[in-house]
Amino acid sequence: MDSFIGIRFKKETTKRFQTFSRTYFKSHTEAMATMLDFFFYNEISPKEKLGPTGRTIEAKLLKRINAVIAIMRDVEKTQTKPTVAMIQSLFETEEPRKKPMMIEKKYAKENKEVGLGEKQNPSNQF
Repeated sequence: MDSFIGIRFKKETTKRFQTFSRTYFKSHTEAMATMLDFFFYNEISPKEKLGPTGRTIEAKLLKRINAVIAIMRDVEKTQTKPTVAMIQSLFETEEPRKKPMMIEKKYAKENKEVGLGEKQNPSNQF
């Protein structure tokens, strides 16, 4: 059996370590060995920050998603909807307006009923 040695810690630190150790490990020795191995194998210092946490990454991601949504809404309002309206107006069919018949002045006095493309009586010519 391995022998034990005492190390002095402040009460607050000891309580935190014991709570952590009981949650994740079978013994305090196993918890301490695992923590030391972690720092040794990953070649990091316990005083270094590892970068942004999950919460900060999530908050930044949500901000970017909200920005993308705002851009998409702006594109929809300024580009998509007006374009769709123009295309729909092109495909809508309206009845053509009736244009007044164009009659040559010399024939307008003689026969007001004559329209373009209609045959004229031979007696009315020249």
